[in-house]
Amino acid sequence: MGDSVADVSVVKMYAAREIIYPREVSGRYASVRWFFVWLTQLVFYGLPWLNWNGRQAVLFDLTARKFYIFGIVLWPQDFVYLAALLIICAYSLFLFTAIFGRVWCGFACPQTVYTEIFMWIERKIEGSRSARIRLDRQTTSLNKISRKTAKHIAWGLVALWTGFTFVGYFTPIHFLSTEVIALTLGPWELFWVLFYAFATYGNAGWMREQVCKYMCPYARFQSAMFDKDSLIVTYDSQRGEPRGAHVKAESTADKKLGDCIDCSLCVQVCPTGIDIRKGLQYECIGCAACIDACNTVMDKVGSPRGLIRYWTEHAMLGRWTSAQILRHALRPRVLIYSAVLLVIVSVFVGTLLTRTPFKMDVIRDRGAMGREVEDGMIENVYRLQIMNTDEDMHHFRLSVSGIDSIHLDGAAKEIELGSTESRAVPVRVRVDAGAGQKGSNKIWFTLQVTDGDELEIKEKAVFFIPR
Repeated sequence: MGDSVADVSVVKMYAAREIIYPREVSGRYASVRWFFVWLTQLVFYGLPWLNWNGRQAVLFDLTARKFYIFGIVLWPQDFVYLAALLIICAYSLFLFTAIFGRVWCGFACPQTVYTEIFMWIERKIEGSRSARIRLDRQTTSLNKISRKTAKHIAWGLVALWTGFTFVGYFTPIHFLSTEVIALTLGPWELFWVLFYAFATYGNAGWMREQVCKYMCPYARFQSAMFDKDSLIVTYDSQRGEPRGAHVKAESTADKKLGDCIDCSLCVQVCPTGIDIRKGLQYECIGCAACIDACNTVMDKVGSPRGLIRYWTEHAMLGRWTSAQILRHALRPRVLIYSAVLLVIVSVFVGTLLTRTPFKMDVIRDRGAMGREVEDGMIENVYRLQIMNTDEDMHHFRLSVSGIDSIHLDGAAKEIELGSTESRAVPVRVRVDAGAGQKGSNKIWFTLQVTDGDELEIKEKAVFFIPR
């Protein structure tokens, strides 16, 4: 019994996480990455504060069920536009991935952007990579506690501002800021501000590469969108191997090693901690930090740049030039994605710009199928839900057709609706005795704008004549 217990071994199902300390890097791609950090955050943080026609320019007002996007007002009935927008985003991702690999992940993904911001704060407070490693290995001290506390406070402030801004897209941000200052924030608003702040703080401050490696589904299915002509971050093993430290006195003719000096800087700057020299890995987010680091080393040792670069698999095997890579970029997959995306975008923009700025839904009164009134006329009752989706007041004229002598009874023919107003209008429709056929008759309600362009919409309904 004792021997069997001693022979038992523990097998770990999950590898323990090794903390990654990315080294700061500078270069062309680092500048591009920071350009997108500034661009995305200026748009995200600044857009809710813009005004348009006396209101917030971009506001998704869930309470009023109205979505304001500059001069466009969308209602729940316009859900098709949201679906089309999601399809456009999906096809754009497919197209860009087929051509450029994971450029979205490396430069514009919110996880990458906020991780860059949080790492910048970390470097400013705790120091360089080596200083952060030493600080974490130190025993508890006043210096360590103060630096760690300052870092987390700075992270928390950025996260709270991010959560506040995000909620400001759904609750008018001027009203929201007034509530925050007066400490009268509603329970749901407070919950969502803290929720998104916690998500930002946790993802960008603590989880970082874990989100990209294990939580993001894109890392798992990206291989289905790649082919041998997709641009990926590639190590030129033909030129770099065998790797090793160079001897300065060694001439080019006597050189026995490749251009890679095995400095491991490409690993140190990688935000996911991989070694790109081992080939393409799903953890690679295509941020090109290793390219900047390697180019700096190549400049110092006097070797040409490009040992690590954006390259395609075919280009690496065939040693293609940039012109050859460009020619092979226009392959069937890319052309199909481009054509489908162009059609969808064209239809989306066209329908959005030419859509009628008012809507009408016809609901028949189920309580009375049809009744006889004075002079033998037959009457049906309807409720019309009329929406003015424009931001200007409009006057409308309502009419009905489809049966001889059919007409509206009462004062519902002229309707006035204010900016983005929706109103339920009850109407009574009558026909003369003997008109139409017994049972169901198709009729059409027509709503026409009378104070602008001659726009009109028609909605079908059923008029019932008792047998």
